[in-house]
Amino acid sequence: MVVRKPVNVPPQVDLVIVEDLFSLPEDQLNAICAGVDTIIHAAWYAVPGKYLTSDENLACLSGSLRLARASLNAGVRRFVGVGTCFEYDLSTGFLRTNSPIAPATLYGACKASAFLTLAKLAEREGQSFAWCRLFYLYGEGEDPRRLAPYIRSQLSQGLPAELTCGNQIRDYLDVNEAGKMIADVAISGVDGPLNICSGKPITVADLARRIADEYGRRDLLIFGARLDTPGDPPCVFGEPSTVAREHA
Repeated sequence: MVVRKPVNVPPQVDLVIVEDLFSLPEDQLNAICAGVDTIIHAAWYAVPGKYLTSDENLACLSGSLRLARASLNAGVRRFVGVGTCFEYDLSTGFLRTNSPIAPATLYGACKASAFLTLAKLAEREGQSFAWCRLFYLYGEGEDPRRLAPYIRSQLSQGLPAELTCGNQIRDYLDVNEAGKMIADVAISGVDGPLNICSGKPITVADLARRIADEYGRRDLLIFGARLDTPGDPPCVFGEPSTVAREHA
């Protein structure tokens, strides 16, 4: 496992700790990939409030292509990449893996570019390749600036949680379930794009209320205190891919 810093890693797992995977020279990437059967590539820039438009996406795209090339040099049998629902045309609302690709952000465009390029490269070289498109995640290890931990932090202190109108419909999935789904994909023989999602639409407001009910403090949810994000799609939920459905 290649990580920036180890977090809850079982002792039997071999770790390679690097500051920036994408800055490593080719020979070191080749060495990391040597003797590996399957790669699950989840590294990408994801700072809340910045990642959708950041130029770091370009470095992640370039680095992903270099990693894929190293995996081929090392004879890695299977490459599993982690993509995003932001690759799709989100105006369609309900998203299947054959829904149109039309990203509206640099993040989505770079992820889609990675998918299209890596899929063709793997096809040419005879490498097994799958691409797991994540939707909206929450749970263990979540950045405190994101929605669920923000609400929990405020309510645990008896403070109001200032939110948007909350009418947006989303597809939320616990990160532990998403991890199980990706693991299922990795050990399967399924190739191509897959949706890692619950398939269960819920409004942001209803998610907030579920969290608030854990504290018995719905009264601290202040809807409409924040403006909706311009261009934020009203509805985004997906059809879970077959391999990923067992844990949904």
